[in-house]
Amino acid sequence: MSEQNYSNHAKLVKPFVFFVVPVLVLNLTWTIHSLVRFIVHNTITPSQISRMILEVLVSAALLVLAFLARTFALGVQDRVIRLEERLRYERLLSEDLKARIGEFTINQIVSLRFASDAELPALARKVLDEKLNDRKTIKRMVQNWRPDYQRV
Repeated sequence: MSEQNYSNHAKLVKPFVFFVVPVLVLNLTWTIHSLVRFIVHNTITPSQISRMILEVLVSAALLVLAFLARTFALGVQDRVIRLEERLRYERLLSEDLKARIGEFTINQIVSLRFASDAELPALARKVLDEKLNDRKTIKRMVQNWRPDYQRV
């Protein structure tokens, strides 16, 4: 694997972005287009309208489901990272910072995971003291990148 850093650490799930989402958007667009076309041309019966409305709703639900599945996976990943990093903090942080572990937000923890063991204590203190919470800002502060190749 190539060396990971801030500029290349994001993971692009190509099948999701380039296949699943476009197909579901196309499906929703097509079902809405069909419904509107039949209504405008008055070539549809009331029972067909209700069936087509259901098709539009199912298409919309599938698209929402796809995004929820991705969001849920990322949420679970963040929870696992929080657990792993709290164990790491117990091992690496000074006693005064260990007492503050509960102050870390999920954004801070997820971002600090990229800091090397050597720079984590100073960076953790800075993040807490300055109340930094933006993931990009914190990640940009990391000097010695600790890669994470097991992202969802």
